[in-house]
This record gives sequence, C-alpha cells and structure tokens, in this order.
Amino acid sequence: MKIKLVERQNPLDRKQKKFYANPVNAGRKDLRAIAKDISGRSSLTRGDIENVLSNFLDELPKYLNDGYSVQLGYLGTMRVSLTSEGAATAKQFKTETIKPKIIFTPGTELRAEMEKISYRIEG
Repeated sequence: MKIKLVERQNPLDRKQKKFYANPVNAGRKDLRAIAKDISGRSSLTRGDIENVLSNFLDELPKYLNDGYSVQLGYLGTMRVSLTSEGAATAKQFKTETIKPKIIFTPGTELRAEMEKISYRIEG
C-alpha cells in the first residue's frame, strides 16, 4: 500500500509536530469493476455478479432497519448505532433528533489479512 507522510500535531503534546502515515487513495472501485474482477475468478459472468451485488445492496438497508446485525462472512459485521439528543423525560424525547450511524466491525480473518500489508512511502 502506498502511503504519504503528513506532519501533524502530536496528540500527546500539541506543541510538538510529528510525521504520521496517511494512505494514498488509489481511486474507487465501483460495482461494475468489482463484478468484473470477481467474474475473472469464477464461472459467473460480470452481469450475474453485478446482479447479485445489486440485489444485496437493495436488501442491506432493510435488514439494518429491521434491527439485524448483518454478518458478511470473514469480511465482518454491519449494524446500526443511534445518536440522539437527550431529554429530561421519556415524554419529552423527540425522535426527530435520532441519527443512525452504520458500524462496521471487520472479521478476524480480514483483520489478519490487513496485518500482512506492506507499506511504501510515495514520492
């Protein structure tokens, strides 16, 4: 993985600056490109894979909205967390203040694979 070094304040001593690693964004992989990559490794066509992934993406919000944690094999688990303004009493609570946040927890196998990454400084 390419990284660039960025000078920032040291969080432990704000008067001191240090260099920290930042990943270099290589761009985006859209659904079509991912489907093409996967189809090269299977007997399914790009269109078949794109269809499956699109259908999965259509269903995912429904599962999360229904309160399910969605376990995606070794990739990890997605779930919804909520933030809201507090209220003095339950009667005074306003549901309009609720904001959902999607939490992704990587699986142990994915975490282990990420530990194997080698890094090179760009530039």
